[in-house]
Amino acid sequence: MRVVAFALAALLAPVLWSSLLAADEPVRLAPHRAVYDLSLAKSTGSRSVENASGRIAFDFTGDSCAGYALKYRQVTVMESAETGARTSDLRTATFEEGDGKAFQFRTDSDSGSKKETVEGQAERQGDTGIAVRLKQPKRDSYGFDGDIVFPTAHMRRLVEAARAGQTTLTIKVFDGSEDGRKVYDTLAVIGRRIEPGNVGALEAAAHQEGLARLARWPVTLSYFTAGEGERTPVYVLSFDMYENGVSRALLLDYGDFALKGEMTKLDLLPEAACQR
Repeated sequence: MRVVAFALAALLAPVLWSSLLAADEPVRLAPHRAVYDLSLAKSTGSRSVENASGRIAFDFTGDSCAGYALKYRQVTVMESAETGARTSDLRTATFEEGDGKAFQFRTDSDSGSKKETVEGQAERQGDTGIAVRLKQPKRDSYGFDGDIVFPTAHMRRLVEAARAGQTTLTIKVFDGSEDGRKVYDTLAVIGRRIEPGNVGALEAAAHQEGLARLARWPVTLSYFTAGEGERTPVYVLSFDMYENGVSRALLLDYGDFALKGEMTKLDLLPEAACQR
């Protein structure tokens, strides 16, 4: 669950746009606060989850000049006849330079029976890969080869692909999740553009003018263990992505069960004057 939440935190960061922008115009990211209420969408297997509830809250600030900071928290309560009620509390904080060359990450997780902290930073090494320096749980240094992007750059690519009418996007991503030692192969499937209108059928938070006048795309984003071999996704995120990058109708699929997230609050914050 921690891995899904970390990836989701990065992808919820919004993108500011103008309806007059061409598909090849640079993507500008907008400050954003949002809240999603979680509930059980499905449950399968012999150890099925019978009920689930929780909340996602995050705060995204910055610009391409100062860089992008994201604070994210997900609290989830899951209930089953076998294990009773279990509460997990995940907090992440990341900072990515505006040019996508460096990335700092910290994750604090508490499952009730176990507390963990993962902290480190990564830097791009030209086109040859990234170098990672881990601070917690113990100091270490290692690297990954290939064309790898950090989360904000990933979001930029996803919005650019949707604007250009592409239906898929494949890219390698390092987001510091799990133990900070993994790069994921990702596949985004981008659905047909949904034009503005009929907001009455959506949740109240989507009725505000900042969203109601925008088109959106359904997106399914699958994460795979990097390399050859078994291609069953580690986890899958689904959401409606607006042209400004705000996401609604979340579905966090963990395999044996899935959570849906309803956007209950959205605040678009003032923009900085960055001209990059």
